[in-house]
Amino acid sequence: MPISGKRYLDYTSFIKSKFGERVQKISINIGFSCPNRDGSKGYGGCTYCNNETFNPDYCQPNKSITQQLTEGMLFFGVKYQAQQYLAYFQAYTNTYGTFESLKSMYNEALSVPKVIGLVIGTRPDCLSEELIDYLSFLSKTYFISLEFGIESTLNKTLQKVNRCHTFEETVSAFKRCENKGFHLGAHLILGLPGETETDMLNHAKEISKLPVNTLKIHHLQIVKQSVMAVQYQRNPETFNLFSANRYLDFITDFIAHLRPDIILERFISEAPKELLVAPLWGGQKNFEVVAKIDKKLIEKNSWQGKYYAYQPQF
Repeated sequence: MPISGKRYLDYTSFIKSKFGERVQKISINIGFSCPNRDGSKGYGGCTYCNNETFNPDYCQPNKSITQQLTEGMLFFGVKYQAQQYLAYFQAYTNTYGTFESLKSMYNEALSVPKVIGLVIGTRPDCLSEELIDYLSFLSKTYFISLEFGIESTLNKTLQKVNRCHTFEETVSAFKRCENKGFHLGAHLILGLPGETETDMLNHAKEISKLPVNTLKIHHLQIVKQSVMAVQYQRNPETFNLFSANRYLDFITDFIAHLRPDIILERFISEAPKELLVAPLWGGQKNFEVVAKIDKKLIEKNSWQGKYYAYQPQF
């Protein structure tokens, strides 16, 4: 069992173990686009996407990287003292640009005092060898985490939600980044249209074959100003959204099928109530749901990796 006493490897314990103290992420929005938005691969973006669901007030693309980080530190400094920070390039695809422009942005973030590393959210089809090599170089001095949006391991689902990339491209991206010295993260959405619980449990098995260090998971939420919100309004019967109780039962089974050395950073997402269409869980906070997940694992006498069977990596 992990040192934290939890029945899974939790991200908070990983950070404290690595850095010896709390390290806070500060989100940055630089106004990036995505290839499924600008016509490079498609238009409209992912059908579930509305980036306003996770951008804090200080995180605005009309502000410089330095300004966003400085304001973020002031925001978190009210609650936490003398901590270090990770610059989190979060909104849209944060490796989707020229190498020189990306290099300049990352270096600006790392030049801000108390910033000790980068977390870069991206897609598996937007990563050049030149950038991989540069991130590998940075990782010799800083903590560098590259976080890929996998979302699903099923190509039919990826096509349905307009991701405009395949799971094979995800596998290729992880292979290219393996053993480069930086941390590899993954993001997965559970409950996308058309997927059964068997399909979703298989996600755990397929992701466990990848060289993933950290995994973020959350249930599908329908948010306003997304294509999926219109689809849900027109044909709600095509969605099988998780209730809170059903998700608690399912996510604990999902955890049990994961490779036991994957660090679990998140189990749910909490869209702002003014943007959330469905499902409505009665205003439960993230920490409340996590506490229930911990309790459910104890009740089921389950833990991360309980049902994991080793399979060779891709």
